Amino acid sequence: MIYCGIDWAERTHDVALVDDTGTLVAKRHITDDAAGYKLLLELLAEHGDTTESPIPVAIETSRGLLVAVLRTGKRKVFAINPMAAARYRDRHSVSRKKSDPGDALVLANILRTDMHAHRPLPNDSDLGRVIAVLARAQQDSLWNRQQLANQLRSLLREYYPAALEAFATWANGLCRPEARELLKAGPTPTRAARLTRAQIQAALKRAGRKRGIVAEADRLRGVFRAEWAHQPPLIEDALGRQMLALLLQLEAACTAADDLAKAVEEAFPQHPAAEILLSFPGLGIQLAARILAEIGDDHTRFADARGLKAYAGSSPVTRASGKKSSITRRWVKNDRLNHAGYLWAFAALRHSPGAGTHYRRRRETGDWHAAAQRNLFNRMIGQLYHCLQHRKLFDEHTAFPTELAAAA
Repeated sequence: MIYCGIDWAERTHDVALVDDTGTLVAKRHITDDAAGYKLLLELLAEHGDTTESPIPVAIETSRGLLVAVLRTGKRKVFAINPMAAARYRDRHSVSRKKSDPGDALVLANILRTDMHAHRPLPNDSDLGRVIAVLARAQQDSLWNRQQLANQLRSLLREYYPAALEAFATWANGLCRPEARELLKAGPTPTRAARLTRAQIQAALKRAGRKRGIVAEADRLRGVFRAEWAHQPPLIEDALGRQMLALLLQLEAACTAADDLAKAVEEAFPQHPAAEILLSFPGLGIQLAARILAEIGDDHTRFADARGLKAYAGSSPVTRASGKKSSITRRWVKNDRLNHAGYLWAFAALRHSPGAGTHYRRRRETGDWHAAAQRNLFNRMIGQLYHCLQHRKLFDEHTAFPTELAAAA
């Protein structure tokens, strides 16, 4: 048996091959291009790599073209955590020396000695990977949009409180197209106070508003013309130019989030597991796509529901030593899946009577809000694992029999 370890870098990679006894049988320095990938595959083929029995590979990343090349066929690719690899390095040397070829050798020896303790990259379908790319990008765009909106809000507080007051009644506030159009028309409070009723109505129409334009324009005009404190004129103009520059970034982030959301809406319903995910209360297309992106569609990835719960960070972890024992929440988890689970549990409270009763029962026993929601998420993701494994839709009476009887 031959094991391969690759210490990857931005431009070059170090490759090491070891046998069952830990003897280094080959090492190579390759470039990060098509020629380097070809050289790597030829090196593996020289040492017994075939389509039926490929050589397993350990590497400290799960992304990139190199990983995509290695994942072709039945090859098992193990993404080793860099912190775990650093601990293995200390097993071979106490001098704390480090080199790229040495790290490749350490990664190869990890598979030789402890391959059973590490999990290979899941064998997800191409459609599942497409959904993962789009859902994660859409989530990142939402976080980026919110970050820019927070920066814009902080800037407006310094010189333009009238805008914050005018947009306070709108959902999503500064991210709405009406708010962005009005800020373009009146980047400073002085210029906004000079806006006519017709100009405000025109801005609302450009943003796509169809109803209540006259009444909303009168309300906005009254807010802009009220008495507000002002910065000196020159400073106010400078802050207005800064605001317009930040507004361009926010507008680009809003456009990107909307475009990616449409792409997710087109791709996710094509997946065979979409119907099962959407049958759960509190899951829409965007949130269900995020959950599928993180758990994948490889049914052999998790041995049981407990593994998925630990991966999501919903199940507690026990720390026991001597006479001391404590049960706490997990800190090492998939943060994206955990964030999606928090939103899922919060939305399920309004769409599932059983989930609402389960949450209230946990609160009555002394759980805080976050702990009760985490417990609900822990239960529902276990139900999701069962439904995906057995190709069943969610059933309220099966999921929460005790809670529904108590509610009745």
